[in-house]
Amino acid sequence: MGVCEIQSLTRDYGNGRGVFNLSFSINQGEVFGFLGPNGAGKTTTIRHLMGFLKPEKGYCTIGGKNCWKDRTDIQKTLGYIPGEMVFFDDMTGTEFLSFMSKYRKTKSNGRTKELCDRFELDPRSKLKKMSKGMKQKVGIVAAFMHDPEVLILDEPTSGLDPLMQNRFIELVLEEKAKGKAILMSSHIFEEVERTCDRVAIIRNGRLAALDAVEALKAAQVKKFVITLENEDAAAAFAEEGLRISGVTHNQVTVIVQNNIKELISVMNRYPVINIITPNQSLEEIFMQYYGGDRS
Repeated sequence: MGVCEIQSLTRDYGNGRGVFNLSFSINQGEVFGFLGPNGAGKTTTIRHLMGFLKPEKGYCTIGGKNCWKDRTDIQKTLGYIPGEMVFFDDMTGTEFLSFMSKYRKTKSNGRTKELCDRFELDPRSKLKKMSKGMKQKVGIVAAFMHDPEVLILDEPTSGLDPLMQNRFIELVLEEKAKGKAILMSSHIFEEVERTCDRVAIIRNGRLAALDAVEALKAAQVKKFVITLENEDAAAAFAEEGLRISGVTHNQVTVIVQNNIKELISVMNRYPVINIITPNQSLEEIFMQYYGGDRS
């Protein structure tokens, strides 16, 4: 039995919205990626885990406790970063962190200061005057400061710069090594790739697939925009049998999946003057993985 269990979870909002017969578990020492397009049901699922919603069918448990019936106890012990940060704006960050500590009935320790230092956060400012990134840091400190055994992280690095995103990834890996059970919803592929052991993909409220993250990485389709010396070279390049998604003047866009050596071999025979790899969103990646035409 996993630390977190979701079994046959159903909540039907009508018109195909909600979650339907959703089941998965998260084990100790595992970072579990929870992915899907906007509106797929990720936040609805997380709200059930947090005890904010009562299941119409099925159930959720954390540490053997029912997420609805035992929600007060669960909320005090786990670490949670919501997709949208909501604070008492008249508080300072320091006052908010103190409030959370009192709510959880946890004693003051050096963990809070350690996290503030790590994320370069001065929590003494009023929350209403903080930038989105600063508020996100307060949320991170609040989620991790009491050393919870279970963490639920919904878009946890939203608003953070790349340096702080990297520090957050390092923090998650440290917590994973301590045996924590972590659910993480993210749209940043690097976060998922570097931290997660398994990935569940939800689409239209249903579990589309559950795989090891290595399977998602292996299925990743990459685009390369190849710039050649002239249009004639580009036209000839496009006829080499590669998977081509477009030709514009002297540029050819090539789709590659496990055939990078073939692309390199072809490029060696042509006057290539530049190569660009456009960034792909995580949504593009998993839609390629499971087929964009599947409902």
